[in-house]
Amino acid sequence: MPERIIIENRTNLPMDGVLPYVEKVIGQGRISNSNTQYCYVTTWSTEGIIVYADKNKKSDRFVVTKEGRGK
Repeated sequence: MPERIIIENRTNLPMDGVLPYVEKVIGQGRISNSNTQYCYVTTWSTEGIIVYADKNKKSDRFVVTKEGRGK
């Protein structure tokens, strides 16, 4: 079965600016929920980036946000 990922960019960064963060989470492997999901929440405090990961039935979903309101 082919793998599928969904990336939701909720920052003001372009997509190529958030891809390295998602790549880093994927690179760490499936470490949550008995090694079946990517890390639920990964943060980069110096950059203010947060990546949330969720496993759907047919895909992995990543939501990239920036800390603080209006950023």
